[in-house]
Amino acid sequence: MKLTYDISTLVPYINWVYFYHAWQLRQPAEQKKIKVEAENFLMSLERRYHAYALFHVLDAHSMGDDIVLLPSNIHIPCLRQQGVAPCFSLADFIHPEKDRIGIFVTSVDKGMEQDFDADPYQKMMAQLLADRLAEAAAELMHLQVRTHYWGYAANEQLSIEELHQEHFQGIRPAVGYPSLPDASINFLLDELLDMKQIGVSLTESGAMRPHASVSGLMISHPQSRYFSIGRIGDDQLRDYAARRGMDVNVLRKFLSSNL
Repeated sequence: MKLTYDISTLVPYINWVYFYHAWQLRQPAEQKKIKVEAENFLMSLERRYHAYALFHVLDAHSMGDDIVLLPSNIHIPCLRQQGVAPCFSLADFIHPEKDRIGIFVTSVDKGMEQDFDADPYQKMMAQLLADRLAEAAAELMHLQVRTHYWGYAANEQLSIEELHQEHFQGIRPAVGYPSLPDASINFLLDELLDMKQIGVSLTESGAMRPHASVSGLMISHPQSRYFSIGRIGDDQLRDYAARRGMDVNVLRKFLSSNL
Protein backbone atom coordinates (compact mmCIF):
# COMPACT_ATOMS: atom_id res chain seq x y z
CA MET A 1 0.00 0.00 0.00
CA LYS A 2 1.36 3.40 -0.99
CA LEU A 3 0.20 6.58 0.74
CA THR A 4 0.95 10.20 -0.20
CA TYR A 5 0.82 12.96 2.40
CA ASP A 6 0.60 16.72 2.02
CA ILE A 7 2.95 18.66 4.27
CA SER A 8 0.02 20.32 6.06
CA THR A 9 -1.39 16.89 6.92
CA LEU A 10 1.85 15.88 8.63
CA VAL A 11 2.65 19.07 10.54
CA PRO A 12 0.43 18.11 13.53
CA TYR A 13 2.36 14.83 13.85
CA ILE A 14 5.83 16.39 13.96
CA ASN A 15 7.74 15.73 17.16
CA TRP A 16 9.43 19.08 17.64
CA VAL A 17 11.66 17.88 20.50
CA TYR A 18 14.11 16.34 18.04
CA PHE A 19 13.99 19.44 15.85
CA TYR A 20 14.97 21.66 18.79
CA HIS A 21 17.72 19.21 19.71
CA ALA A 22 19.16 19.40 16.19
CA TRP A 23 19.35 23.21 16.52
CA GLN A 24 20.75 22.82 20.06
CA LEU A 25 18.01 25.07 21.43
CA ARG A 26 17.06 24.59 25.08
CA GLN A 27 15.32 27.82 26.01
CA PRO A 28 11.50 27.91 25.49
CA ALA A 29 11.64 31.35 23.85
CA GLU A 30 14.24 30.17 21.34
CA GLN A 31 12.25 27.02 20.64
CA LYS A 32 9.04 28.98 20.09
CA LYS A 33 10.78 31.33 17.66
CA ILE A 34 12.34 28.57 15.55
CA LYS A 35 9.06 26.60 15.52
CA VAL A 36 7.20 29.61 14.07
CA GLU A 37 9.91 29.99 11.42
CA ALA A 38 9.77 26.29 10.65
CA GLU A 39 5.99 26.20 10.31
CA ASN A 40 6.05 29.22 7.99
CA PHE A 41 8.79 27.58 5.94
CA LEU A 42 6.78 24.36 5.72
CA MET A 43 3.70 26.21 4.52
CA SER A 44 5.79 27.77 1.75
CA LEU A 45 6.61 24.24 0.59
CA GLU A 46 3.00 23.02 0.51
CA ARG A 47 2.12 21.38 -2.82
CA ARG A 48 5.76 21.65 -3.89
CA TYR A 49 6.89 18.61 -1.91
CA HIS A 50 5.16 15.59 -0.42
CA ALA A 51 5.96 12.74 1.93
CA TYR A 52 5.22 9.10 1.21
CA ALA A 53 4.63 5.83 3.02
CA LEU A 54 4.86 2.33 1.64
CA PHE A 55 3.81 -0.65 3.76
CA HIS A 56 2.58 -4.23 3.75
CA VAL A 57 0.88 -6.22 6.50
CA LEU A 58 2.01 -9.82 6.14
CA ASP A 59 1.43 -13.21 7.68
CA ALA A 60 4.43 -14.20 9.74
CA HIS A 61 5.77 -16.49 12.44
CA SER A 62 8.92 -16.70 14.49
CA MET A 63 11.57 -19.39 14.16
CA GLY A 64 14.05 -19.09 16.99
CA ASP A 65 15.44 -15.57 16.70
CA ASP A 66 14.20 -15.14 13.11
CA ILE A 67 10.97 -13.53 11.99
CA VAL A 68 9.69 -15.39 8.92
CA LEU A 69 7.63 -13.31 6.47
CA LEU A 70 5.01 -15.10 4.37
CA PRO A 71 4.41 -16.08 1.65
CA SER A 72 7.92 -15.02 0.57
CA ASN A 73 9.59 -17.04 3.36
CA ILE A 74 12.07 -14.19 3.81
CA HIS A 75 13.74 -14.40 7.21
CA ILE A 76 14.40 -11.27 9.24
CA PRO A 77 17.15 -12.34 11.65
CA CYS A 78 17.05 -10.62 15.04
CA LEU A 79 19.71 -10.11 17.67
CA ARG A 80 19.16 -10.79 21.36
CA GLN A 81 19.58 -8.11 23.99
CA GLN A 82 22.75 -8.49 26.03
CA GLY A 83 23.46 -7.97 29.70
CA VAL A 84 19.92 -7.10 30.86
CA ALA A 85 17.37 -9.76 31.74
CA PRO A 86 15.15 -11.01 30.16
CA CYS A 87 17.38 -10.47 27.07
CA PHE A 88 14.69 -9.69 24.50
CA SER A 89 14.74 -10.40 20.77
CA LEU A 90 12.15 -8.82 18.47
CA ALA A 91 11.27 -12.37 17.42
CA ASP A 92 9.98 -12.97 20.96
CA PHE A 93 6.98 -10.78 20.12
CA ILE A 94 5.96 -12.86 17.07
CA HIS A 95 4.03 -16.10 17.63
CA PRO A 96 5.99 -19.21 16.53
CA GLU A 97 3.01 -20.68 14.69
CA LYS A 98 0.89 -17.90 13.19
CA ASP A 99 0.97 -14.13 13.48
CA ARG A 100 1.01 -10.93 11.43
CA ILE A 101 3.59 -8.18 11.06
CA GLY A 102 3.91 -4.89 9.21
CA ILE A 103 6.88 -3.67 7.20
CA PHE A 104 7.26 -0.09 6.01
CA VAL A 105 9.33 2.72 4.57
CA THR A 106 8.56 6.45 4.58
CA SER A 107 10.35 9.26 2.78
CA VAL A 108 10.05 12.76 1.31
CA ASP A 109 10.61 14.23 -2.14
CA LYS A 110 14.38 14.34 -2.59
CA GLY A 111 14.17 17.99 -3.61
CA MET A 112 13.81 18.95 0.04
CA GLU A 113 17.41 17.82 0.51
CA GLN A 114 18.74 19.20 -2.78
CA ASP A 115 16.94 22.39 -3.75
CA PHE A 116 18.28 24.86 -1.18
CA ASP A 117 22.04 24.73 -1.69
CA ALA A 118 22.22 28.46 -2.43
CA ASP A 119 21.09 29.42 1.09
CA PRO A 120 22.84 27.60 3.99
CA TYR A 121 20.12 28.51 6.51
CA GLN A 122 17.28 27.33 4.27
CA LYS A 123 19.27 24.22 3.38
CA MET A 124 19.67 23.27 7.03
CA MET A 125 16.04 24.12 7.77
CA ALA A 126 14.83 22.04 4.81
CA GLN A 127 16.99 19.04 5.68
CA LEU A 128 15.99 19.01 9.34
CA LEU A 129 12.31 19.42 8.47
CA ALA A 130 12.56 16.68 5.85
CA ASP A 131 13.75 14.34 8.62
CA ARG A 132 10.83 15.40 10.81
CA LEU A 133 8.34 14.90 7.97
CA ALA A 134 9.62 11.38 7.27
CA GLU A 135 9.19 10.56 10.97
CA ALA A 136 5.76 12.22 11.04
CA ALA A 137 4.74 10.16 8.00
CA ALA A 138 5.79 7.02 9.88
CA GLU A 139 3.74 8.16 12.88
CA LEU A 140 0.60 8.83 10.85
CA MET A 141 1.01 5.73 8.69
CA HIS A 142 1.40 3.55 11.79
CA LEU A 143 -1.74 5.13 13.29
CA GLN A 144 -3.68 4.37 10.11
CA VAL A 145 -2.34 0.82 10.01
CA ARG A 146 -3.31 0.15 13.64
CA THR A 147 -6.79 1.60 13.34
CA HIS A 148 -7.74 0.78 9.74
CA TYR A 149 -5.50 -1.19 7.38
CA TRP A 150 -4.50 -3.86 9.94
CA GLY A 151 -7.08 -2.74 12.45
CA TYR A 152 -5.83 -4.49 15.56
CA ALA A 153 -6.44 -1.27 17.54
CA ALA A 154 -9.54 -0.04 15.70
CA ASN A 155 -10.89 1.85 18.72
CA GLU A 156 -7.66 3.68 19.57
CA GLN A 157 -8.12 7.34 20.40
CA LEU A 158 -4.88 9.03 21.43
CA SER A 159 -3.71 12.62 21.44
CA ILE A 160 -0.64 13.67 19.46
CA GLU A 161 1.29 13.88 22.73
CA GLU A 162 0.23 10.33 23.61
CA LEU A 163 1.33 9.14 20.17
CA HIS A 164 4.75 10.73 20.66
CA GLN A 165 4.94 9.05 24.07
CA GLU A 166 4.14 5.74 22.36
CA HIS A 167 1.05 4.93 24.42
CA PHE A 168 -0.34 2.87 21.54
CA GLN A 169 -0.37 -0.93 21.37
CA GLY A 170 2.68 -2.41 19.70
CA ILE A 171 6.00 -0.99 18.52
CA ARG A 172 7.55 0.35 15.32
CA PRO A 173 11.25 -0.60 15.49
CA ALA A 174 13.21 1.20 12.78
CA VAL A 175 16.13 -0.29 10.88
CA GLY A 176 19.41 1.06 12.24
CA TYR A 177 17.99 1.75 15.70
CA PRO A 178 19.01 -0.06 18.93
CA SER A 179 16.72 -3.10 18.67
CA LEU A 180 17.23 -3.55 14.91
CA PRO A 181 20.75 -2.18 14.30
CA ASP A 182 21.70 -4.03 11.08
CA ALA A 183 21.19 -1.61 8.15
CA SER A 184 21.45 -4.52 5.69
CA ILE A 185 17.93 -5.51 6.77
CA ASN A 186 16.86 -2.76 4.37
CA PHE A 187 17.83 -5.01 1.47
CA LEU A 188 15.35 -7.63 2.69
CA LEU A 189 12.59 -5.06 3.17
CA ASP A 190 13.29 -3.65 -0.28
CA GLU A 191 12.64 -7.07 -1.85
CA LEU A 192 9.08 -6.87 -0.56
CA LEU A 193 8.37 -3.15 -0.59
CA ASP A 194 10.18 -2.08 -3.79
CA MET A 195 11.27 1.18 -2.17
CA LYS A 196 11.91 2.94 -5.46
CA GLN A 197 8.12 3.32 -5.73
CA ILE A 198 8.51 6.29 -3.38
CA GLY A 199 11.92 7.38 -4.65
CA VAL A 200 14.08 5.56 -2.08
CA SER A 201 17.33 3.90 -3.12
CA LEU A 202 19.86 1.97 -1.03
CA THR A 203 23.61 2.45 -0.85
CA GLU A 204 26.03 -0.47 -0.60
CA SER A 205 25.87 -0.11 3.18
CA GLY A 206 22.07 -0.29 3.25
CA ALA A 207 21.64 3.42 3.98
CA MET A 208 18.59 5.03 2.38
CA ARG A 209 18.55 7.95 -0.01
CA PRO A 210 16.96 10.46 0.51
CA HIS A 211 18.49 10.59 3.97
CA ALA A 212 15.08 11.71 5.26
CA SER A 213 13.68 8.18 5.13
CA VAL A 214 12.59 5.70 7.78
CA SER A 215 12.11 1.95 7.44
CA GLY A 216 11.26 -0.83 9.83
CA LEU A 217 8.73 -3.24 11.28
CA MET A 218 5.31 -2.87 12.91
CA ILE A 219 4.67 -5.36 15.71
CA SER A 220 1.28 -5.60 17.42
CA HIS A 221 1.99 -7.71 20.53
CA PRO A 222 0.61 -5.86 23.60
CA GLN A 223 3.76 -6.63 25.62
CA SER A 224 6.20 -5.70 22.87
CA ARG A 225 8.71 -3.05 23.87
CA TYR A 226 11.80 -1.24 22.65
CA PHE A 227 15.25 -2.22 23.89
CA SER A 228 18.90 -1.86 22.99
CA ILE A 229 20.85 -4.92 21.82
CA GLY A 230 24.08 -3.68 23.38
CA ARG A 231 27.45 -5.32 22.76
CA ILE A 232 27.30 -8.80 21.27
CA GLY A 233 29.95 -11.49 21.47
CA ASP A 234 31.63 -13.33 18.63
CA ASP A 235 29.35 -16.32 19.20
CA GLN A 236 26.18 -14.30 18.57
CA LEU A 237 27.80 -12.53 15.61
CA ARG A 238 28.62 -15.85 13.96
CA ASP A 239 25.17 -17.25 14.64
CA TYR A 240 23.60 -14.10 13.21
CA ALA A 241 25.84 -14.24 10.13
CA ALA A 242 24.79 -17.83 9.48
CA ARG A 243 21.10 -16.91 9.77
CA ARG A 244 21.61 -13.80 7.65
CA GLY A 245 23.47 -15.85 5.02
CA MET A 246 26.35 -13.37 4.93
CA ASP A 247 30.08 -13.46 5.61
CA VAL A 248 30.99 -12.66 9.21
CA ASN A 249 33.49 -9.99 8.19
CA VAL A 250 30.89 -8.23 6.04
CA LEU A 251 28.46 -8.18 8.95
CA ARG A 252 31.15 -6.74 11.22
CA LYS A 253 30.79 -3.55 9.20
CA PHE A 254 27.01 -3.49 9.53
CA LEU A 255 27.15 -4.19 13.27
CA SER A 256 30.29 -2.26 14.20
CA SER A 257 28.51 -0.27 16.91
CA ASN A 258 27.45 -3.50 18.61
CA LEU A 259 30.88 -5.16 18.64
